[in-house]
Amino acid sequence: MNIFRFAGDMTHLISILVLLLKIYATKSCSGISLKTQELYALVFLTRYMDLFTDFISVYNTVMKLVFIASSLAIVWCMRMHRAVRRTYDKELDTFRHYFLIAACFVLSLILNEKFTFQEIFWAFSIYLEAVAILPQLVLLQRSGNVDNLTGQYVFFLGAYRAFYILNWIYRYITEPHFSRWIACVSGIVQTALYADFFYYYFISWKNNAKLQLPA
Repeated sequence: MNIFRFAGDMTHLISILVLLLKIYATKSCSGISLKTQELYALVFLTRYMDLFTDFISVYNTVMKLVFIASSLAIVWCMRMHRAVRRTYDKELDTFRHYFLIAACFVLSLILNEKFTFQEIFWAFSIYLEAVAILPQLVLLQRSGNVDNLTGQYVFFLGAYRAFYILNWIYRYITEPHFSRWIACVSGIVQTALYADFFYYYFISWKNNAKLQLPA
């Protein structure tokens, strides 16, 4: 493992901890897209189907379990927790995420590194993660104002993928047979989707003002 991969994992972990802090400390999920959280839960469940068949390291196994458990816990809270679910912005979270699921699954059947059950679902998870943030970004644009914890969550989530791009560049240079082109292209697309958010995040940080996105 290189420093960029580790930084990406830690940044991803921080984003999840920030979101859990928001939900459990404030008993609110206002500004958070349930549909994005459901997509992430599906991403981790399909990507880590090898959890009990392929052992890489204790670190790898622990991180897989953390991402699966935390994503399911967030979805459960937003759907089932009596106090939290009342704060869910259902009228703003109307993105048709089922179309994303269907499109990514069809794409994984066409473009994959190997036509096997596990590799198809791995490719599916990569494609789906690239666009899973879309419902969240749409919700934030509709609401306009973004609270501090939600803004931090989205920022760290975007930064995680940026670190992974550096990780892939490093691996391409140092590993003679590195060929995860699906992850590389999808990661670039995913990071590009955050470009508008990063711009307004930087402006708000520079001006020490509340983060606001154009409707």
